[in-house]
Amino acid sequence: MRAKGEYRNRDDTQVAVLDALADRREEGMTVFELRSRVDADIDRLEGALSELKADGLIEVTDDDKRTVIVPEDHAIGQHDPDEDQSLLDRVRDLLGV
Repeated sequence: MRAKGEYRNRDDTQVAVLDALADRREEGMTVFELRSRVDADIDRLEGALSELKADGLIEVTDDDKRTVIVPEDHAIGQHDPDEDQSLLDRVRDLLGV
């Protein structure tokens, strides 16, 4: 899974965070886990998380032991492998080349 198409035009770090969270949408991730999956420094990651929270795309829960970040259901869609293909690749597939 990954972020829905309407959210893919956001900052690269925000999209990477949503994609990482989509893979673990049930259990969520800590900031440390996100840092290991998203190629961004802590300041960019913090900024991305702040923006995503303000826009209602993630939820942050804090139990007594750790803070967990989960994506909102409306932000995550099914992964469409065709979406990863370039237009040229799609044309080649259609022509059987």
